[in-house]
Amino acid sequence: MYIALTIAGSDSGGGAGIQADLKTFHQLGVYGTSVITAITAQNTRGVARWEAVSAGMVRAQLDAVAIDLRPRAFKTGMLADAEIVRAIASGAREHDLSGYVLDPVMVATSGDVLIEHDAVAAIRELLIPMCAVVTPNAHEAALLTGLTVETESDLAKAAEALVREMGAGAALVKGGHIDTGAETVDVLYDRSATAFRNPRIETTSTHGTGCTLSAAIAAELAKGMDLRSACARAVEFVHRAIKAAPRLGAGHGPLNHFVR
Repeated sequence: MYIALTIAGSDSGGGAGIQADLKTFHQLGVYGTSVITAITAQNTRGVARWEAVSAGMVRAQLDAVAIDLRPRAFKTGMLADAEIVRAIASGAREHDLSGYVLDPVMVATSGDVLIEHDAVAAIRELLIPMCAVVTPNAHEAALLTGLTVETESDLAKAAEALVREMGAGAALVKGGHIDTGAETVDVLYDRSATAFRNPRIETTSTHGTGCTLSAAIAAELAKGMDLRSACARAVEFVHRAIKAAPRLGAGHGPLNHFVR
């Protein structure tokens, strides 16, 4: 059984973060390990409170996993502050980890901010050049690149900028939050652009979509799939999981991670 690693925050509501990642790993047939970077008190209605884990403890978790349960691919989600970003960057380099999927989690689906300001610059400088693929939504892509991201063409421009100007191995910019009519469009740039299209689903069950997508990509990479195929598979998995969402909670509900 292949091993994948998630480095992210804990979601007490179970729909995003570490919990969503481990559910996704299990469903896609890889053994999941974890490094917890923050603890959140949240549910489908929003984030009531969060606290970062110390950078030293984050690094200790990473070291413990890497020396005994070495992952074939890993993802990062909520990284909280610049010290944690630096701990992850140095640890990943020292352990020579590969198959890195960077989900630059900055704001929860509810709109709650999940990152300190100084961490954004550290992600740009230290993590984007290390990753095999970065998976921002339109808002995160705009924040990282300084571009306006409001149309399908903007998605492609931002994805290309993340690769050509910022050093990512590839970029999958998610377009679920922008108006592209009856379809959702996600654009992958890996020296050329590919658009993944799916019928738009009118639902409030979208909590954890970004976490699930990046975890699914990491799972497929851990199994040896090429990046473009891994991204395509992950996009389809998330679409099915949204469509089959169990409609839990009074706010933005979780996906159905048990979907086939």
